[in-house]
Amino acid sequence: MADVTAEIEALALGAMRAWVAGDVKAMKKITARDFMLLVGSSPPQLLDRPSFLAAMERGFACTRFAFREVIVRPYGKSAWFVAGAELELALGPKLWSGGFLVTDLWRKGTIGGWKLAERSLARLDQDDSIAAAVSRLQLWK
Repeated sequence: MADVTAEIEALALGAMRAWVAGDVKAMKKITARDFMLLVGSSPPQLLDRPSFLAAMERGFACTRFAFREVIVRPYGKSAWFVAGAELELALGPKLWSGGFLVTDLWRKGTIGGWKLAERSLARLDQDDSIAAAVSRLQLWK
């Protein structure tokens, strides 16, 4: 179990570093084809993998992050990663920073190893312009 915990922590750090670097190719490699990002705006917003990858290129950036408390819970071929984090996000010119709860679901496939299947960024924030900004990033509308 300790090996899985360390591996998932390293993968979560790699995913965040890819986002900070704006490395869409690395993020595409880390994420599962059915990846979904849930943004804890008011109201909450979803970005599927194509939307999230395109959003990285269109100004949805993580410019700084620091994980605090980290918990990894393996469940067979899946694992939950949960961390308190300080994030600095940019939605175009809009900055969104502070304390967040980052929750990841990692799945281990027979080909390609661990992939990030779900990520949630949750912060209590009453600013409805965040939800509107994330909603505009959705490609399926």
